[in-house]
Amino acid sequence: MSTTLFDLPENRVKLLPFTYTRPVCEIRVGILTIREKWEKVLDEDCQVLTDPYLESKYPQPELQVGDLLINSIFCPNASLVKAIKALNDGEALFSSETLIACKLSESTDFQNLSGFIKKQFDESATVIERPWHIFQSNGEQIKSDFSLITAGRKSAPLDDPHTTIYNPSNVFLEEGATVRAAIINATDGPVYLGKNSQVHEGSIIKGPFALGEASHVNMGAKMKGDNTIGPHCKVGGEVSNSVFFGYSNKGHDGFLGNSVIGEWCNLGADTNSSNLKNNYSTVKVWDYETSKLENTGLQFCGLLMGDHSKAGINTMFNTGTVVGVSANVFGADFPPKFIPSFAWGGSSGFVTFRKEKSFEMCEAVMKRRKIDLSLGDKAILSEIMEKSASYRTWEEEK
Repeated sequence: MSTTLFDLPENRVKLLPFTYTRPVCEIRVGILTIREKWEKVLDEDCQVLTDPYLESKYPQPELQVGDLLINSIFCPNASLVKAIKALNDGEALFSSETLIACKLSESTDFQNLSGFIKKQFDESATVIERPWHIFQSNGEQIKSDFSLITAGRKSAPLDDPHTTIYNPSNVFLEEGATVRAAIINATDGPVYLGKNSQVHEGSIIKGPFALGEASHVNMGAKMKGDNTIGPHCKVGGEVSNSVFFGYSNKGHDGFLGNSVIGEWCNLGADTNSSNLKNNYSTVKVWDYETSKLENTGLQFCGLLMGDHSKAGINTMFNTGTVVGVSANVFGADFPPKFIPSFAWGGSSGFVTFRKEKSFEMCEAVMKRRKIDLSLGDKAILSEIMEKSASYRTWEEEK
């Protein structure tokens, strides 16, 4: 018997551009990815059922009677885990009309959701259905993950005499984490510093805050709360209520707020993203379902950037800008609010970033972290280029 985290096609579309390159369960919100959360609370490794084109990195499981399947858009909490564990073979748990989980039996068909005895879950749960839900839920999920990760454990010492800490009991350092001459305020939420992470001189951190393994908060940075910096990142400047999935850099000054940055991204010096419109009205963002800008109902929404995308120095992103995968954005003035995958350019126009050239860039960036761009990675990126072709309305290639 095994547990599988599954993606529904409609959820994958709603969470683009981040689900171009990963299953829903590999989205990071809080300290952990959704997959890591479930594996910790269930104390087992979970399989992944996602779009077949991702199979080179996420092999499709063979489902069997007795297997438990959980919808990847749901983050675990105590009541939800209890309700899922109580499922018997042939039962399915729903939140209104949304499937949360089911347990297979000989008389059930998961593909058609037929044959299941339906049960309702009426309590609250964190659901990640849209990209902005990632930063909206991040502070709450940092608190939840912090309790999960640190329970029964003792923090590594924070022994720098020049660091000021408010509410030190709410600060946890993994082995090898270092802090030098910083201010850490964990009054409003916990501060978690991952293994071998570094907080450099003059930086100010307000919780809830999570810093991933081997990541850096650069000198003089201002981390303003509800921020997650995933593993192997370097982040500076002013950051508020944002999530970096991992292996991405914002090394210099500039503001980023209410934003989500995928993996292998880089924001050049003095890149800024607006997160609030001048007239204080609600923000519209590109919707991959409708292929047009749709109203989020949010007053605050910044930059949503897919994996392997880059921004040159002094780039200005408008409120609610969506950038696809492997785009390269540069130049004066604001670029469009939607920048398709494999776009090269800025406010003056775009051309297509040729696949071979994009691979060269990916290889150069990943080599710095001693990671290879695998054949599986190339196959996935090639598929994304085809899937996103309709959004690139120009013809010239660079």
